[in-house]
Amino acid sequence: MSVKAILALGSNLGEKEETLVRAIGDICSHDKIVLRKISPMAITEAVGGPQDQPDFLNLVVEIETSLRPFELLHFCQSVEQKHHRVREVRWGPRTLDIDIIEYGSLEMDEPDLTLPHPLAAERAFVLEPWARMDPAAQLEGQLVSKLAEQADDFDGIIEFRDAPVVCA
Repeated sequence: MSVKAILALGSNLGEKEETLVRAIGDICSHDKIVLRKISPMAITEAVGGPQDQPDFLNLVVEIETSLRPFELLHFCQSVEQKHHRVREVRWGPRTLDIDIIEYGSLEMDEPDLTLPHPLAAERAFVLEPWARMDPAAQLEGQLVSKLAEQADDFDGIIEFRDAPVVCA
């Protein structure tokens, strides 16, 4: 059985755009994942974590997958590791970050995975690209576009770029 899932990808170290494009390619390479939609890329100020971080490049993808939630989490973490993700400082600079925002309508709160993502409704750097990808998208019964407008970091979105062409 396939489930629609929303993943948020971000990078603020190295060749950010190349990293995101390659990461999406890695995601598409899994035989239990199909890429359905991809948002424009957003250049955003870093939110939280250490001061004076480089700007992030963020995007959101909609996938269809038959992986179970923890299988998807472990796969996403393996893609992060492939792109030299180092976990030293919480919300610190990183080559690649992949968060599972939604997994169908599943709600869960486990030590390693909470769904929907507990901070997604407050993060314009996730919400605004998602709303541009799917204007009708909802998170916990609210329009993603409205949540984006209310997010504290909405003014930290610097610009948008066209989505990369991957998995063609």
